[in-house]
Amino acid sequence: MSEHLPEQPQTPRPRNWVGSTHWSAVLAAGQPDSPRAAAAMEELCRTYWYPLYAYVRRRGYEVEEAQDLTQDFFVALLEHHWLKEANPKRGKFRSFLLGAMNHFLANEWRRSHTAKRGGGIALIPLDDTAERRYALEAITDLTPEKLYERRWAWSLFERGVNRLREHYTAAGKARLFDALKSFLAEDIREADYTRLAAQLGMTHAAVATAVHRLRERYREMVREEVAHTVADPAEIEDEVRSLLAALS
Repeated sequence: MSEHLPEQPQTPRPRNWVGSTHWSAVLAAGQPDSPRAAAAMEELCRTYWYPLYAYVRRRGYEVEEAQDLTQDFFVALLEHHWLKEANPKRGKFRSFLLGAMNHFLANEWRRSHTAKRGGGIALIPLDDTAERRYALEAITDLTPEKLYERRWAWSLFERGVNRLREHYTAAGKARLFDALKSFLAEDIREADYTRLAAQLGMTHAAVATAVHRLRERYREMVREEVAHTVADPAEIEDEVRSLLAALS
């Protein structure tokens, strides 16, 4: 994947730029009276439930307890107003979230998961596929922190792919996206150009241009996702490199 996300010059941002979406969601969720709070927490929970679940599992908790811990962590963020203390200037969003989880595991978990399982606030339904995904983790000797970083990286890249799919679908190009999406992570050979040209009714040159544009748009969307998780645009390229390193 790294070969299709090469370093690029930073895109200039206005001086009052602030990482949006995720940090904005955190700040909105930290305001109980905000109409965005519930939606913000749901977005955060859906996006980062699995990286945190994998972290908790690797810390040694069993399946059901890890599910409850992860679910209750997001509830605790909201109920205990921890997010009021969040500040984008203090570091990356993934570091903030991991630190908050460690605080939760060390100080906040006191109740038996058996006694409360199925109770409390349900931000989103439990992810029944999470344990199957965890069982398939290719590298079994990763530390909890390294596994968290790896799954965090995948979450951001997956968000980029999903946004790219939506972009192409909205433009009436869903078929083109489906035909080319595998080349976001794979090299394209001469035979592939020929096959795709015949399949799509396009010229060889048009396919080459389409693949190039797809990859460029993907790079942009990944960097936008990364931008949402850092406090300053100057950090984007370093964070992209860190995420790619976590996947290697």
